[in-house]
Amino acid sequence: MRYLGPGSLEDAMLYLSRKVGEAVIVNNEIEIRVVAIRGRSVKLGFHFPPTASVLREEVFRQIERENAAAAATVRELEQDALGLGARDGTEGGDEPGR
Repeated sequence: MRYLGPGSLEDAMLYLSRKVGEAVIVNNEIEIRVVAIRGRSVKLGFHFPPTASVLREEVFRQIERENAAAAATVRELEQDALGLGARDGTEGGDEPGR
């Protein structure tokens, strides 16, 4: 989340208290239910449509990092192909006849 100052939409987080057996419904189709509480651990159950993606935060962040690295590699390859950063030591992008 990007911080834009107090009260900004991108900084908003909803906090709820739920007891075992109680649930929250998101977008009229995703149910998040408190299944059990053991010490400092809360077990949640999720019911969602097959098109929804649900990932643990650490997995989501790893995928984000990998996607950013892959995108950077693609940008470098595109620049090389356009002659903006030739790796073979030649000057790329010269006009014909020069």
